Amino acid sequence: MIRNLKIAILCAAVGFAGAARAAAPAWIAKSDTNAKLVLEQSARFAPESAARAGLDGYDGDILDLKPQLAERVRASAVGVQAELEKRLAAETDPDVKQDLQILIQSVKDTIEGQDLSLRLEVAYFDVPLTIFQGLRGLLDDQVPAERRAKALVRLRKYAGLEPGFTPLATLAQDRMRETLAKPGLTGPFRGEVERNLENQKSYVDGIAELFEKFKIAGYKDAHAALSKQLDGYATFVKAEILPRCRADYRLAPELYAFSLRQFGVDVPPDQLADRARVGFMEIRNEMRTLAPLVAKEKGYASSDYRDVIRELKKEQIVGDAILPLYQKRMRELEDIIRREKIVTLPTRPARIRLASAAESAAVPAPNMRPPRLVGNTGESGEFVLPLRVPTVGPDGKTEIKGFDDFTYDAASWTLTVHEGRPGHELQFAAIIEKGVSTARAIFAANSVNIEGWALYAEAETKPYEPLDGQLIALQHRLLRAARAFLDPDLQAGRITPEAATAFLRDEVVVSDPMAKQEVERYTFRAPGQATSYYYGYLRWMQLKAETEMALGKGFDRQRYHDFLLAQGLLPPAMIASAVKTTFVPAERARPAGGR
Repeated sequence: MIRNLKIAILCAAVGFAGAARAAAPAWIAKSDTNAKLVLEQSARFAPESAARAGLDGYDGDILDLKPQLAERVRASAVGVQAELEKRLAAETDPDVKQDLQILIQSVKDTIEGQDLSLRLEVAYFDVPLTIFQGLRGLLDDQVPAERRAKALVRLRKYAGLEPGFTPLATLAQDRMRETLAKPGLTGPFRGEVERNLENQKSYVDGIAELFEKFKIAGYKDAHAALSKQLDGYATFVKAEILPRCRADYRLAPELYAFSLRQFGVDVPPDQLADRARVGFMEIRNEMRTLAPLVAKEKGYASSDYRDVIRELKKEQIVGDAILPLYQKRMRELEDIIRREKIVTLPTRPARIRLASAAESAAVPAPNMRPPRLVGNTGESGEFVLPLRVPTVGPDGKTEIKGFDDFTYDAASWTLTVHEGRPGHELQFAAIIEKGVSTARAIFAANSVNIEGWALYAEAETKPYEPLDGQLIALQHRLLRAARAFLDPDLQAGRITPEAATAFLRDEVVVSDPMAKQEVERYTFRAPGQATSYYYGYLRWMQLKAETEMALGKGFDRQRYHDFLLAQGLLPPAMIASAVKTTFVPAERARPAGGR
């Protein structure tokens, strides 16, 4: 496993929309030269993510799974760190120095990640998912046709049909066998491996669908060879990996602590869990106050928040009506944002679409699909709704179960805010449009900043939404608070997955598929990441409170939010420092009439 190639983490988790990048100051151009060194180091091992981020020249390349992978990643990172520290010692520009420190820390994290993997874990690769994502990054409506054509080269390399290439499935088996032979290493969680095996067919079918959609001829032989290789890979996993899997989903404490830090959580998990439990109770009290108003307005018999949410969910919107609903909701929210002067909006429209079955298997939650992070020339992020989740039923057949959590009117408000505007879409658009250094756009990126901002954006728009929209906004905040104690509690063994699933279904009122994928997220998809939403929300709210109190009547919400978005994806402490040392003094110096 390659840990903390930050570019891959960011590309998988979030995206941003952007117009052509603004003319950058000289210091950003210099900083980006330093960042390119780290990007190219990452690209040597994960070229698919590098190409997806925007680096030229990597479209036909594939993941490096040759011998001694973790050791080579570590050695490369050590060399890059030494060069960056040399540049830092000679640098005089304070902004470039800060970015160099960001880059150095990111490289240090990569080294620490490799050390932890080498010392603690049996290597494990979800090869079908890796290949699907690698091809999906090229086979996209916003990728130029000449780049999409490289997907065939990439497919043939995955299948080992290009000269000098061994099938990726074979290389993955070899790398796993290297570590299986080492005593004392812990295997992957059995539930994760079984889930990955279940999803394999969705990915294989999804690859063919992509090549057909974009009319790329000549893929069928390579696809057939790949499909056969992946069947063999599945046989290997069942025979050699499953027996070494651990029954306990919990990460080693060192790995969980590392995971939390990578996502930006800088407090002990137990402390965060305690704060989140109190927050859960407070949010639930707000819902108990609001639910009777919604029940009266709608004519519902029960005013319990759980029953009100279940009644709201009965009005499901299906098929062709889903996209128009979300597009309409985006327009209505934009009117609110302009009227209430929440933040400055771009003039271009946001993009929203439904996910395919394979995309839903890969990321079974609403998400923002990223365009190029480097060299963006107008590509936009896409708000993607995964409404179908492939699962394997008791009879062994694939079933498609749909969420009911996102396809009803009341839920569309806060979900559109979070993934669209003024949430993720707007936050990442600012990276391009305002001119942010690569270090601050990629290597400083942390989930506390990113997801915290989107949840904070939900709170900023909530007062202007209809009552039922406000109730569901609170429900989503309740879910984020629950994540911040269920994730640590599961890792600490204080609650079982079954109890956590029941809690989410009964107290937060999410669907059964949603509750199950939430618990999968806490236990093996991305342990630690889910805590970042509520913690980030608390940090953004704390900073707003401090800033508003410092400026009093001179506080201007729109200018404040515009300033925040111009800072990139810095960790909360660095954002707070910029607000206190730059924004607040500048606002105090503004003429009274200009406020």
